[in-house]
Amino acid sequence: MKNLLSIESLSQPDLAAILAAAPAMKRARGRHAVQPLAGQSWALMFSKSSTRTRVSFEVGVRELGGAVMFLSSREIQLGRGEPIRDTARVLGRMLHGVIIRTFAQAEVEEFARYAGVPVINALTDEEHPCQILADILTVEERRGPIRDQVVTFIGDAACNVATSWIWAAAKLGFELRLAAPQGYQPSPELLRRAGGRILCTEDVAAAARGADVLYTDVWISMGKEDEQEQRLRDLAGYQVNQSVAALARPGALVMHCLPAYRGKEIDDATLEAHAETIFTQAENRLHVQKAILQWIVS
Repeated sequence: MKNLLSIESLSQPDLAAILAAAPAMKRARGRHAVQPLAGQSWALMFSKSSTRTRVSFEVGVRELGGAVMFLSSREIQLGRGEPIRDTARVLGRMLHGVIIRTFAQAEVEEFARYAGVPVINALTDEEHPCQILADILTVEERRGPIRDQVVTFIGDAACNVATSWIWAAAKLGFELRLAAPQGYQPSPELLRRAGGRILCTEDVAAAARGADVLYTDVWISMGKEDEQEQRLRDLAGYQVNQSVAALARPGALVMHCLPAYRGKEIDDATLEAHAETIFTQAENRLHVQKAILQWIVS
């Protein structure tokens, strides 16, 4: 039985297999010859709000022949204190797979240990693996193999999205630059464990110069709202804007995993100039997640 709990735990061959299958999923949308989830029932169990993740997974499960239900933590016993292992053992006897979006990575891993059915991490505070797989698909569609690219992440480089980028760089061999204030850089232990060609710097211009991809994410992630004022002060110089974009390689991609807060991590003019890439990136969540679902039941 397979799970997708993190980029860290995903082997390089499995990572490559998912990425290889995603373009075919995209081309065949609406006319899939095979329905790998036919006769199956899946659940989305979300403790965090969602737009792109929920819609892309619900549509993806249905288009691959499965039935899907949405379980909010406010509506099930888990939200009233039932242990994760008990919820997992119950749902595992009724469902064919569970897609979880929650806070602690340990919760997803514990659920997978007890459920006995495939589990997919749809976001935790530690990693956002499905997002980064969609991002890599977008890069490869537009610029060729990711191993030949330089990806620069600007902003809070200690967040879940940046962590998944770190593991992707280590496994796929591309250069990753992280531009962030000292207090927002990944831990030395994470960088040591990951290895790879990863540079951390406080210098936005140095990180952006000659990059193939400029990437940013919100400065205030879910669960960090009480740090809002401090984060706005600390990250004010780490915006992707037209002057930063001008330092990148000609034709460089500007990417954002959305939702975007214009005027903070990215300015309005730069987002609109690169809207086609950014919203294709969002669309690609659907195609990659269908490739994940096919891989996980194969």
